[in-house]
Amino acid sequence: MLLRNYQSSDCEKLAALFYQTVHCVNARDYTEEQLNAWATGQVDLKQWDKSFLDHHTIIAVQDDQIVGFGDMNDSGYLDRLFVHKDHQGEGIATAICDELEEKMAGKRITTYASITAKSFFLRRGYHVIRKQEVTRHGVTLSNYLMEK
Repeated sequence: MLLRNYQSSDCEKLAALFYQTVHCVNARDYTEEQLNAWATGQVDLKQWDKSFLDHHTIIAVQDDQIVGFGDMNDSGYLDRLFVHKDHQGEGIATAICDELEEKMAGKRITTYASITAKSFFLRRGYHVIRKQEVTRHGVTLSNYLMEK
């Protein structure tokens, strides 16, 4: 697996990976209605590209395929962390997080973790600040504000 920095040409592939991961991996913790509200399949690619460029964004590539990505802003907010549905449990999220967290050495790191991702972050030494309910497209989803 190769870790590299984000390029604008990755954006469409990341949007597709996000959609597939949410609808497959997170399906064990969220209803179909919640998954459809969370990942509609229509992201604003210009907005995502700008966000990825403004953040420190790491792409994981294996056999010329993007298998994961994560991004963190300069204040230590870990915005997105997603691994391809067919590559769960291979250490990809760990490698991406290691790289992102290294850039923030000594600073507080926060994230909003899904029910599915909560245990991953707990194993990494994060703790739950609070559980919260978020409304997307009129549908309520639970997640956790966590910090390290």
